[in-house]
Amino acid sequence: MLRTAVIFGGLALALLVPTGLVIQKERILRSGKVVLLELAPVDPRSLMQGDYMVLDYAISQARRGELASIPADGRLVLKLDPNGVGTFARLDTSGTPLAPDEAKLRYRVRAGRFRLGAESFFFQEGHASRYEDARYGELRVAEDGTSVLVGLRDAQRQPMGR
Repeated sequence: MLRTAVIFGGLALALLVPTGLVIQKERILRSGKVVLLELAPVDPRSLMQGDYMVLDYAISQARRGELASIPADGRLVLKLDPNGVGTFARLDTSGTPLAPDEAKLRYRVRAGRFRLGAESFFFQEGHASRYEDARYGELRVAEDGTSVLVGLRDAQRQPMGR
């Protein structure tokens, strides 16, 4: 009896945790603010995963010299232009309200790199040419700074690959 309860409890936990993560991401996709970040892309190919683009953001490259002086985890504040393109404004400090044209974005410093979350964009094999001209990553950002990469945009900020 106890063994059965443990098995079903473990199964329930194994199903509920991924479901909760999916629900969280879907909430961000539905209600998050659209933010565009300028890219500094690299195009590798993985035999196991197919074609994909490793994304590096211009905002990340600009912060590389500051890695030793900033917390390993935190949020930065982006100033958004009228087109939704975000540029670094400051590191977030609790108690400082955001202006209407600002958004928080969560970051992490790992292995000497400034990471903003989604750093790989996968696409169907043979469709690399559709994304060669990508200049912006389109993210949906929640109020707490959590983000989801939803696509790539060209130099005119038009969606690509759709």
